[in-house]
Amino acid sequence: MSKDKVEIFDTTLRDGEQVPGCKLDSASKLQIAERLDILGVDIIEAGFPISSPGDFQAVVNISEIVKNARVCGLTRAIEKDIDVAAKALQKAKRPRIHTGIGTSDSHIKYKFNTTQDKVLERAFYAVKHAKSYVEDVEFYAEDAGRTDNEFLARVCEAVIKAGATVLNIPDTTGYCLPEQYGAKIKYLIDNVKGIEKAIISCHCHNDLGLATANSIAGVINGARQIECTINGVGERAGNTSLEEVVMVLRQHSHLNLDTDINATLLNDTSRMVSESMAMPVQPNKAIVGANAFAHSSGIHQDGVIKKRETYEIIDPADVGVDQSSIILTARSGRAALAYRAKNLGFELEKKQLDKVYVEFLKVADVKKEVNDDDLPKIIEASNI
Repeated sequence: MSKDKVEIFDTTLRDGEQVPGCKLDSASKLQIAERLDILGVDIIEAGFPISSPGDFQAVVNISEIVKNARVCGLTRAIEKDIDVAAKALQKAKRPRIHTGIGTSDSHIKYKFNTTQDKVLERAFYAVKHAKSYVEDVEFYAEDAGRTDNEFLARVCEAVIKAGATVLNIPDTTGYCLPEQYGAKIKYLIDNVKGIEKAIISCHCHNDLGLATANSIAGVINGARQIECTINGVGERAGNTSLEEVVMVLRQHSHLNLDTDINATLLNDTSRMVSESMAMPVQPNKAIVGANAFAHSSGIHQDGVIKKRETYEIIDPADVGVDQSSIILTARSGRAALAYRAKNLGFELEKKQLDKVYVEFLKVADVKKEVNDDDLPKIIEASNI
């Protein structure tokens, strides 16, 4: 059975850059944009053009160099924002304007001090104005996660009539549970007239650690675009992690969903973004963390040495990692010790291994990790 494509909308250069203390220079933005294009993302959100001259120029520069992906500029539902974004995107081969407005009761009452009808009107005219510049217009219903479904459906119908090609349903505050978010997407598919004319997009935040789960729930229920960032970077607790959603879909092939991402570039791309943003990746981060394919428990090490799939559902090579790591600690067993010793050229018979293991434990109880420099000394001290 052929798989449905899920488009990857990367917002590392816009939402991802909103990390406190992070500011990418022009050269880094271009380098990351080029890599995202090679990686296979479908849409690169290059910036928020009206927010600053630097952001405007970044969108212009990225538009000039990107060869395959659509280049997107963010706006508010304000005419001038849209005018500026259209100007910044003039040199893009495949431009997209991403406009929108808050739709939850909280946003309508406290942020805008207005009414639902006024928000509907602004949404319609923002999309219509953007459509006068580009064919590809995405509309975001900010705080859709906390927006009443019936009103959200009305907004979606209005912007589709105005010409929206993509409907972004953001869980802006990371509030939703996966079943709630998935049900919201299904409600829109079942209740919005003309929904077949647009792609539904998931834009989930990680405030409760559910961004990846919510995005997957969204596409299971009919969304066909995921908005995400490399390493899950973004303000507060971050955005949906690109590498996670890509590999979830690839591992769970029964979903019949996949992306065009070249996963072998994920690890290298993760490092590039981490270094450019000066944002370290936590060691236990899924897919790209330093410990993602590292094993220190003796039971796990023995299983992995005998058959990698025993404790690894992903082949490290599939995401650009050379090999699994067998980390020698006081929790390691003889199998791991023999494996690492063999890699250094020491073939240990069972009796020899038993003697070396006694010496190894003495060192391992003192050191956090036993490395390759330690092993020859341990073997020599064992008098085998």
